[in-house]
Amino acid sequence: MHLPRTHRPPRPPESASRIRALSIRAPGTGRARRAVAGLAAGALAATALTAPPARAQTTGRDAGKDPALVRLLRSMSLQDKAAQLFVLQVYGKSADTADPADVAANRKLYGVDNAAQIVARYHPGGFIYYANNVADPAQLAGFSNGIQRAAMAQPHRVPETIATDQEGGIVARVQPPATQSPGSMALAAGRSTGDAGALARITGRELRAIGVNQDYAPDADVNVNPANPVIGVRSFGSDPALVSSMVTAQLRGYRDGGVTATAKHFPGHGDTTTDSHTGVPRIGHTRAQWETLDLPPFRAAIAAGAEAIMTAHIIVPALDPSEDPATLSKPILTGILRDQLHYRGVIVTDALDMQGVRDKYGDERIPVLALKAGADVLLKPPADASGNGVFARQLAAVVDAVKTGEISEQRLDASVYRVLALKKKRGLFRSPYADTSRVGRTVGTPAHLAAAQRAADRTTTLIKNDAGLLPLTTGPRKVLIAGWGTASTTAGLATGIAGHGAATTVRSTGLSPTPAQIDDTVAAAKDQDLVVAVTNRAWDVSTEPGHQGPGQTNLVKALVATGKPVVVIAVRDPYDIAYFPEAGTYLATYSYTAEALRSAVKALFGEIDPQGRLPVVIPTRDDPGTALYPFGHGLTYQH
Repeated sequence: MHLPRTHRPPRPPESASRIRALSIRAPGTGRARRAVAGLAAGALAATALTAPPARAQTTGRDAGKDPALVRLLRSMSLQDKAAQLFVLQVYGKSADTADPADVAANRKLYGVDNAAQIVARYHPGGFIYYANNVADPAQLAGFSNGIQRAAMAQPHRVPETIATDQEGGIVARVQPPATQSPGSMALAAGRSTGDAGALARITGRELRAIGVNQDYAPDADVNVNPANPVIGVRSFGSDPALVSSMVTAQLRGYRDGGVTATAKHFPGHGDTTTDSHTGVPRIGHTRAQWETLDLPPFRAAIAAGAEAIMTAHIIVPALDPSEDPATLSKPILTGILRDQLHYRGVIVTDALDMQGVRDKYGDERIPVLALKAGADVLLKPPADASGNGVFARQLAAVVDAVKTGEISEQRLDASVYRVLALKKKRGLFRSPYADTSRVGRTVGTPAHLAAAQRAADRTTTLIKNDAGLLPLTTGPRKVLIAGWGTASTTAGLATGIAGHGAATTVRSTGLSPTPAQIDDTVAAAKDQDLVVAVTNRAWDVSTEPGHQGPGQTNLVKALVATGKPVVVIAVRDPYDIAYFPEAGTYLATYSYTAEALRSAVKALFGEIDPQGRLPVVIPTRDDPGTALYPFGHGLTYQH
């Protein structure tokens, strides 16, 4: 189903100092009725929320609040209010999916078939899209509209937050034909806040065109730890001033594009060797180090009017000696974020199915403790050990906590009001639907794609060119492209290089090449004129479970030992060069999007002069306190 062509939603408005990396650890040492009925309901909701404020009766507690939202809040049951704080994962590619696998997964989590039935039963505050929800932009617009139709059919007619993680680079749930922005670290390598803001604006417009109204981006973490397994290139870098400038540019860009931006992960996830999806990271910064390194981007985000901030499932003893994860810490969320930093926006938890928040308390206590700590939105409730969803139990736990007085209803109302106010600010009560007739004219347009490519061309960083191998000349040669990759990486590079007259061979060896794969690749290199080796976090040499091991490093070393000219391209973290310093030619792209790979090929052949400068320090392998390549390093072909 689709909306009548007469419906049109409003268009979104147009619109260095070097810090020595502290606590850097040696890499490898640690671990989501019909359209007419929906439109009618939407009109009723809009009327309710635009009634003359003079008619509203407000108490002193409600002074300064939107009277229509106060009336709406007062009309809601305790359970409906609590449900507004949850943003849920759902399976399927439409709101009314009947696909057997999706229905089975949703029944296991929620006891109903699909998103529309979840809305009818529980009235949640929103949904988050993951890659398995995505087929194409038109499908997503239909999915979003189906969710909003279901919401508008409910008694209170409260529209849904529809969110996703579209950071750019390696984290992008909506893939081509949507425009793919360079990731955070890539944009920081380009040093252009103009590019960062423009691409956030493009991303915002494209997300809003498919019905997504909140983006869980940008990442405001300062990545001072090269062994960080979960942030890395998702961060703008290791310098708080650079990160701050990029974060504020993107916040404004997303907002101009029509979506709510979300600075994450407070109080700062940049110095850890533990992935909070699978463990509990512990940040050892002193209060002074935290204020110097981690705080500045969040302070800048608040000054720039950040409407949402996401928490981190990390323990920071210097900020809370109880060693509760920040998501559940009142000293951190209320004491620091609310009281000291005077943040008045929405606080969103990171996903509640991550191990970093589940180790210390049971799942039913987590949402209660998060609300008591100061959080507003409870993201992605988990499943238990049997795979059964605990959302219904978590919702009941919040309701019970209010009934027993553990959480006051006034405290609950404060969070619900923030959620409703942000929905109204985004225009969702007035117009919750995506205009399906405009999707193709907004998403992945030539102008948007060209802007992304221009920005990517400014990010490629030439870190090492000892033998002057680059730039290459166009002409016949045999080139082996080997290492990590998929059809969009090694094969994509091969296609680009072949366009310059080369005969190319591809050997994809994955994240952990075996000795046999290395031997086969070395043998294939024997009769080649040039080898291009692709690495992806080759620094993760640990042989412990969950790590990649030394295979990529060993492959590069073996290829260099053949005596053939070798160009190494790191398509994720730039730190890999510390593990094979014998490689004489090394570029960093910070991501493996098609745009990043096209830029790499252009740089190889001198079509562009590499302009990127390191937004992080690359330390030596054996002495993490010593810089192998300093912040700001980057070579060009111009002398």
